[in-house]
Amino acid sequence: MSGLRIERVVTSGVFALDGGTWDVDNNVWLVGDDDEVVIIDAAHDEQAIIKAVGDRNVAAVVCTHGHNDHVTVAPQLSRELQAPVLLHPGDRELWEMTHPGQAFGHVSDAQRVDVAGTALEVIHTPGHSPGSVCLHLPEAGVLFTGDTLFSGGPGATGRSFSDFPTIIGSLRDRLFTLPEETRVHTGHGDGTTIGAEAPYLAEWIARGH
Repeated sequence: MSGLRIERVVTSGVFALDGGTWDVDNNVWLVGDDDEVVIIDAAHDEQAIIKAVGDRNVAAVVCTHGHNDHVTVAPQLSRELQAPVLLHPGDRELWEMTHPGQAFGHVSDAQRVDVAGTALEVIHTPGHSPGSVCLHLPEAGVLFTGDTLFSGGPGATGRSFSDFPTIIGSLRDRLFTLPEETRVHTGHGDGTTIGAEAPYLAEWIARGH
């Protein structure tokens, strides 16, 4: 894992669902070394992401879920960088809302996505959407949560294709079993740790969001 690093690119654009629109800033994560990277999420700005990649090989573009603000430029990145787009098939319907008729590769629970001599481990965490996944990098003690877990609570579940009890189950059974010191890199905003969030699970259940 020598030389492995994690880079964040913040892009801005619009999230649209259920007839509403919201201006959002997204975290796009690059995981790799000087030669090869994986892109986590494909939000808004193709050129900003390509600039951050530079001349490195892209092993894959992994989308944590199918909401448009996380897959905006996925097909463009795939073409420009000659890399597969990977998404859990549970989010096919969401993907089709943004990229109708365009194919994508699948990720599944426990799959490993190889990059730079290590691997990101896929954890299926439905709730924010049916196909939401998190990506665990055990050697570095890092978890990329997309919109499943933020500093202060779970991702939103008040829109179509989402479910609050399901996301609570994903947090309790899949994420909060990880080491407390695991650093959490989120899809929006600042990061946190598993240990900082897990004690509040009962409070989140009580408030209902």
